[in-house]
Amino acid sequence: MKSSIVILAAGLGTRMKSSTPKVLQKICGKSMILHILEKAFALSDDVSVVLSHQKERIEKEIATFFPQTKFIEQDLVRFPGTAGALKDYKAQNERVLILCGDMPLIELQSLKALLELKSDLALAVFEAKDAKSYGRVVLEKGEVQKIVELKDADEKEKMIKTCNAGVYMVNAKLLSELLPLIDNENKAKEYYLTDIIKLARAKNTHIKPLFVDEEEFMGVNDKIELSVAENLMQDKIKKFWQKEGVILHNPSSIFIGLDVKFIGECEVYENVRIEGKSVIESSIIKSSSVIEDSKISFSSIGPLAHLRPKCELKNTHIGNFVECKNAKLNGVKAGHLSYLGDCEIEEGTNIGCGTITCNYDGVKKHKTIIGKNVFVGSDTQFIAPVCIEDEVIIAAGSSVSENVPKGSLFINRAQSKILKDYFYKKFQ
Repeated sequence: MKSSIVILAAGLGTRMKSSTPKVLQKICGKSMILHILEKAFALSDDVSVVLSHQKERIEKEIATFFPQTKFIEQDLVRFPGTAGALKDYKAQNERVLILCGDMPLIELQSLKALLELKSDLALAVFEAKDAKSYGRVVLEKGEVQKIVELKDADEKEKMIKTCNAGVYMVNAKLLSELLPLIDNENKAKEYYLTDIIKLARAKNTHIKPLFVDEEEFMGVNDKIELSVAENLMQDKIKKFWQKEGVILHNPSSIFIGLDVKFIGECEVYENVRIEGKSVIESSIIKSSSVIEDSKISFSSIGPLAHLRPKCELKNTHIGNFVECKNAKLNGVKAGHLSYLGDCEIEEGTNIGCGTITCNYDGVKKHKTIIGKNVFVGSDTQFIAPVCIEDEVIIAAGSSVSENVPKGSLFINRAQSKILKDYFYKKFQ
């Protein structure tokens, strides 16, 4: 049975205390709403997002990744609340899955289970460790009887631990019949989607609960919950890769992005951060290194190394305090304290301490090309664009601003001068 999905993302998100809309707050390098849309489009090709606050900004972000998304604007002044968000919604399919834009941890299998329930109305519920201000769900004979908001609950109802997760599956026809009947006769003067339970019960609709994990369905409303959600997602990511054979030393200190891939047996040490679409194959990433959108194979990186985007390293060792950017290194050693940007360096080449590829002239970036079996002495500057052919020796302290032919020694130093007793003449 085909389903339509609508995601409620029109809230102000004031508790986040940020100029960035709540649903664009990032978890593991990706905006919350994108986590949810990824699951939604895996289930349906009819996905809508309800927006209001900073609508254009959120639309732009979503359209970059999911251009097929439909958008609905909620009038928060005239129709506030979760039911008000659905006032202008029209589903294409028989069933509608209603999600919240601040639940980035929801798993695909849980949403599938909700859609597969044989009922015209179902909702996700969980047994809360601390029920706090959640709406209490009253069950009888395995069916939902009502949802009671905390402020309206009596002492007995306050003791209920079964809580509303805020995710619903409803027959599209039933939804269109019940939404106009929801009023705002409450203290907040809002149109609440939870009222649909009472209205459906009046039509003798059987309402089924789906018990889910509280952590998976947690809403993210402030910076504390944002960090909790990211830690939970990181834990899942790292456990997955550990099961795939990756060795993680002190996993809680490591950050691994959602789109990162490991191939073969890799080893990652403490305080490492790997982001973007990085691919790590049969390599070791040592302590406190940062890798962004780079490909590394059969190499050793760090400690304290930084690979910025578009690096491709193979059979290479990058040591401490080495920074690379848009660098293609094949069979290279760069032990420490170097910047290698916009360069190609071939196998057998050794990069001495303090080497810099001077790639930026203030207007454009330029490339440094270094061939095979080149020995680069310490404290060398390559003034790009420049090409160093195979089997060249660059003397320490050189500034290379011209191409160097194969087999040469390049040396560029000022003539030395010693002025005897200069110290005493200056300071006496």
